[in-house]
Amino acid sequence: MSKATPTNSALWSRAKSAAKKKFDVYPSAYANAWAAKWYKEKGGGWTGGNNKVAKRGSGKSKKA
Repeated sequence: MSKATPTNSALWSRAKSAAKKKFDVYPSAYANAWAAKWYKEKGGGWTGGNNKVAKRGSGKSKKA
């Protein structure tokens, strides 16, 4: 799977800096989600793979 990368690295850097100031613990799931939301609100985007978690039952592997 290819890795998702930000299309505007300078804006993503600003989003991470803002998250580091806002949250006590960085990196964390909450801080990264907040940074990604902030980044997208400011016009940022992503390129590359899809990092969404697949729903149960739609996976490729089957239990024996």
